[in-house]
Order: sequence, then structure tokens, then C-alpha cells
Amino acid sequence: MLIQKGIKNLRAEQLPLEKLAFNLIDNQLKFQIDGILWQCDLETYQLKQIGTVPIESLTAYLPQDAPKAMGRAGQRSILTFINRSEQEVELFWLDTSGNRISYGKVKPGRKHRQKTSVGHLWLIVGEENEPVCVYLAAEKTARAVIGVDQPKPFSSREKGHRNQSENNKQDHTLSPDGRWQALIKDNNVGLRKSGGEEEFMLTKDGTAADGYLKQFFWSPDSKKLVVIRRIKGQTHKVYFVESAPEDQIEPKLHSIDYHKPGDKIDIDRPCLFDIDTQKQIPVDHKLFSNPYQTHSYHWRADSGEFTFVYNQRGHQALRVVGIESATGSTRAIIDETAATFICYSNKYFYESIDNTDEIIWMSERDGWNHLYLYDSKTGCVKNQITKGSWVVRNVEHVDPDNRQIWFCASGVYPDQDPYYIHYCRINFDGSGFTILTEGNGTHTAQFSPDRQFFVDTYSRVDMPPVHELRRTDNGKLVCELERANWERLLETGWRAPKPFVAKGRDGVTDIYGVIYRPTNFDPNQSYPVIENIYAGPHGNFAPKKFGSFHPPQKLAELGFVLVQIDGMGTSNRSKKFHDVCWKNLADAGFPDRIAWIKAAAQQYPYIDTSRVGIYGTSAGGQNAAGALMTHGDFYKAAIADCGCHDNRMDKIWWNEQWMGWPVGPEYESNSNVTLAKNLQGKLFLIVGEMDKNVDPASTMQVVDALIKADKDFDLLVVPGGGHGAGANSYGRRRQADFFVRHLLGIEPRSRPL
Repeated sequence: MLIQKGIKNLRAEQLPLEKLAFNLIDNQLKFQIDGILWQCDLETYQLKQIGTVPIESLTAYLPQDAPKAMGRAGQRSILTFINRSEQEVELFWLDTSGNRISYGKVKPGRKHRQKTSVGHLWLIVGEENEPVCVYLAAEKTARAVIGVDQPKPFSSREKGHRNQSENNKQDHTLSPDGRWQALIKDNNVGLRKSGGEEEFMLTKDGTAADGYLKQFFWSPDSKKLVVIRRIKGQTHKVYFVESAPEDQIEPKLHSIDYHKPGDKIDIDRPCLFDIDTQKQIPVDHKLFSNPYQTHSYHWRADSGEFTFVYNQRGHQALRVVGIESATGSTRAIIDETAATFICYSNKYFYESIDNTDEIIWMSERDGWNHLYLYDSKTGCVKNQITKGSWVVRNVEHVDPDNRQIWFCASGVYPDQDPYYIHYCRINFDGSGFTILTEGNGTHTAQFSPDRQFFVDTYSRVDMPPVHELRRTDNGKLVCELERANWERLLETGWRAPKPFVAKGRDGVTDIYGVIYRPTNFDPNQSYPVIENIYAGPHGNFAPKKFGSFHPPQKLAELGFVLVQIDGMGTSNRSKKFHDVCWKNLADAGFPDRIAWIKAAAQQYPYIDTSRVGIYGTSAGGQNAAGALMTHGDFYKAAIADCGCHDNRMDKIWWNEQWMGWPVGPEYESNSNVTLAKNLQGKLFLIVGEMDKNVDPASTMQVVDALIKADKDFDLLVVPGGGHGAGANSYGRRRQADFFVRHLLGIEPRSRPL
């Protein structure tokens, strides 16, 4: 019926359904596809279109003004690319380091539907390898119409650090007074008088391997110019063989640029020029000699200093560096160091308040993630803004006029789950700390335009949402707007996930997780337990907010108890809690997870700890396979989907952040290739041959090690499959069969005679 209505090329197991809703009274199903609302009669299966829903069209931004890498990723969303241009374009996801990860090409007139996350950057490249535009993924389902809208500059707010020069919103080659235009010719810097043809070169030493970029930063008084110079790193190609392409019989060879830990990367450094003398002012590079990345380039309003953020290779030093415009001398305005790692990708905030010569800075220096106020002239801390045994999760709003910061935090209520997010406000000097939300759950807020009121929505996995209207001056409740009623949901037999807390490996620290039970649950029966694992140090992953469906519930329906746990080494607790992962990713919090499951079994005897399974994807795939290699006495069966099994084989930004640089012996000792000889239990490996997130060879090298160690295992290679290849209908069925066979002792899909 959908094909008759004009929606073609849809596979039954991959229908792009959104806003799925059942009306059990009228026996109807409603859903949305590409902005069209459909209604299906569940008795006759007649389908009809009942309306349309506006879909947001994202703004196209100029590539040269866009951030060079994605910021902190938010909730999942869906982005549909529609190519209305006259050329074939290629879609690139820009990771945290700015590396391009290709997600395929889109021909003119075609579209591509892509799962993404809020804050992800997508670069569109044309046929001549020229960047066309950049899109920033939004919170809701949206579309990117390529070739229709004229790309515009990013605003500083959209860049994620609101301290950019206003020059970035204009032609970045022109001086503010309009007299000069900067240019790059043969990798060197030149100047041209505006409106004229005469030009002269400021440099002659630029080469293709060590040249100047079209990244110009004019001082506000137009007397100085900073240009970024780049020493090019190595090119690292990862190759894929697409064995069964749809458009030909022969296989296809693909490749992408993909930096891995230890690779030689680009080195960017700012170079300073005096316009009046037409000479370069030497700059001392000692404070930024080994960059992983430099960013947030910014001139002070008086043109006296150029500043930027320097992230040192190895992520143990993060500095705000200042270059004096008159002399080229440098200073460390902020010099953040750590014995382990600085979580630059997820615990970073920097805002320069130029009018008062202050900087707001995020740091874990006291053992918790907090905000600090710096004097940008002296480089001294004026005061710690937030403090306590809790963490700042993100800054929501900075109000320089009233000298206030609005932010999200977790752990502010000692009697609540420390991962629950609450909204707070505080003054720059650390006074006036006010928690604006109070309900026992995790919160989201929508503020009125004048920020006098806000709608507070909070929930828990075991409590449906509550919506309240509150005042922002003191957080006081005005009225309850609505409280969701879940009686009809409970009548279906649905069971809410059960939160559970137990002590970790040290016998002191509380470890949090949830338990999923089947709808036909019988507390008098014994159930195998399966852990859904993802131990990536960049976040926490056990769900906190209410949902009428969580993916592990599907597997529970087959007769299992499912669990999700956040062990030590994951984020959003104390720095000590987080540091467990340092050069130690194989740990994956297993001592805490095992203690938690055993404690849950003591309290709930229906949990059978003699039959424990585990599964995960990506970093979770690494964790799941590692469970049988390091704790095979506890875990009996594991499924690893597209695992990054050896951190030397995976993307540079993620792995160097936790495993360090240069590449040391810890990389080898933590590798599942090294650990494969210790395998116990039943292992099922899944990999997509076209996985552009994690090199598929990472899984195949584990396969090679298992063969050499004479270990039995199952393997599914998905032709044409990308990252998370096991998530298709065939892969999900195979995974369910695997656990049914090895934990329930039943041959799947067997039929009685």
C-alpha cells in the first residue's frame, strides 16, 4: 500500500516510521514518514494519508566559517539529506578531531536518510572535492536540502564557543577597516589593497607540506593579521571491499581517510603579521609546540592580544594561550593539566567575557567537574564558581549583564540518583547558588522568552513524566501542568525497568543500573541474566528518563532478565570514578558490574548468576568480547557487534583520550587480540564489511587470534553492512537465537512434530 501511495524502495525490516502511536479503542495505528501522517486500520489494514507535519529544514553554513570538529553530542535525531543540486555530493561526518568519515554519495534528485545526534556536523563535498556547505544536526527530525539555500556564516553561538570575532560573520579575508584583503597564493600569505589589483606577498617560505591556510584573523584595529600555518601530517587510508554492491556483480574497493592512535597529524600554529611594516612578527611556539588541536581563535577588543585554546597531544594539558600583538611573546592565560586525562570532548566550557576581562572555564581540578572564573589579564583564578561533591553537566546560558550562569548539574540532591539532571543558577562570584528543579527524576526545561518562567519536565525509568510551571527567580512551583497517566500501558502487561543500586569493587561506591523483566514475569522462576553493555568513558548509559519502550525489553520477552549498569571508568561522577579507565579500557568496570549483578541476585532470587550473557556494539562490542576473555568464569555467552577490539585500530580522538599518547604497551595489553587466547564461553562476533566508524579489520584480527589459539566462536560478516551491522532484522534474530540456544538451552525456532 505504501508503494501505491508513492513511497518506494522501502524494505519491510527498515521502514522509516516515526511518531508511532496505537489507538487501541479504534484499533488504529498512526505513524509518520517524511512529514506525511498515515493511519492504518488494524482490522482491514487499509492505509490512508491523514495529514502532513512540517519538517524543519536546516540552515546550510559556509564550510570556511564552520567549526572544524563536532562539539558535544546530544540526543539521537534523524537527518534526511535531499540533493537538489546538479552534481553528485558526498556526505562526511566530522568527528571530534575534524576527521572526515564518509557516509556515501547522493546523486542529484536523490535523498539519504541518516541517523545522527544533536551537535553532529555534516560536511557536504561536491564532485571536484570542493566543500559545499556544512549542516548542524538539530534536536528534531529535520532535512538538509542541498543546493537550495545560500550557505551563511555560523554564528558564534552555533560554534559552541561564543567568543569569536565578529570578523567571522563577514568576509574573513577583509580587514575591518576595509583597506586590505588577505590572500593565499602558492601556500604563502599575501595582501591586496581593496578595490585594486596590486598585491604583495608577506611570506615566501610556505610549501605544500608546511604552508599557510585560508584562515585569517584580523585585529579589530586592522594593524595586525594572524594566519594559521599547517605542517601536514600523514594520510592514513582504511580500505573496504564491498563484496555485493547493488549496481554491479564485481566487488568494489572503497577507502576513507582515517587517523588512528600514534599517527602523525596536522600541526596548526598561528603566525602574526604587522600590516604597517609588512613583516612577520616571530612567535614563540613553546607553549603550543605539540598540538592535537588549536581552536577558539580570538582577538581582544583593544587588539593587544590574540588568544586561542591549545589541546596538547595526549590530552594531559589544555591551555588558553595569549600572543602579544606588538612583540609576539606568548603566555599561558589558563594552564590546565592532569596526571591522567582531560576530558576535552565532553567536559569542556570556555567563554571569554571581554568587557570585564574575565573567562569562565570548566575543570575537574578539585575532583569534580566545576566552573571557575579567571582574570584574563593576570591569568589568575578570581574564584571557583561552583563547588561540591556533584558535577556540572553543561552550561545552558551565560548572562554577563547580571553576572549569572544557568547550567545543568547532577548529584546536587544527595538522596537522588547522582545521574539525574537538574537545572541551576549561580552568580559569577559563586554566590546565589539556586537549584531550580526539585522533583525526584531527571529534568529538562523550556524557558519563557523573558526567562521569568520555565516548564520543567521530569521523569524516571519507573515514573512517567510530570510537567510543572516554575519561576526562574527562585525555582518555586507555580502549578503542576500535567502528570502522565500510565494505567493503560500497565494494563498491557508492560513492566517498568527497575532501578537498582549496589556497592562497587571498593565496597563503598554506589553503582547504579536498571533491571528489565518480561511481561509474563514470574518471580518464582529462575531467569538467565543478560547485560547490555557500553562502557565508553565519554558518558553514562543506563537510562534515567521514562520511556514506554527500551530496546533491552525485546530480548527480555524471550525469557531473560536484562540489565544495564554504569561501572567505574564511565563519566559524570567524580574524577576518581572516571580515572579508572585511564590506559585501562579492558577493565570496562567489570568488577563493579559483577558485584552489582551478584547483589541483585541476592535481593531478587529469580536472577540466575550461573547463566550470564552480555552483548554490546562498538565500544560495547569490545567490552562484550572482553568479558569472556577477562571474566569468563562469570560471563558465559557474549555477542560483540562491530567492536573496536584493539584501540590501536580505532579512531584517534576517542582512543588517545583514554589510552594516552604516544602509543604505549597498554594498547597491546588491553587489546582483545592479545586477550583472545584467554577466551572462555560462547562468543558471537558480528561485523559489517563497510563499517566506516570502526575499522572492520579490528574484528577480523580478533578472528585471526582466536583461530591461532584454537578457540571456537561464531562469526557473522554482513556484506555492505556499516557500523552496528547486527541491528538489522537478520542480525537481531541471530542474536536472540544465540542467547536462547546458549543460556536457555533451547534450539531456536524448533517446532513440535
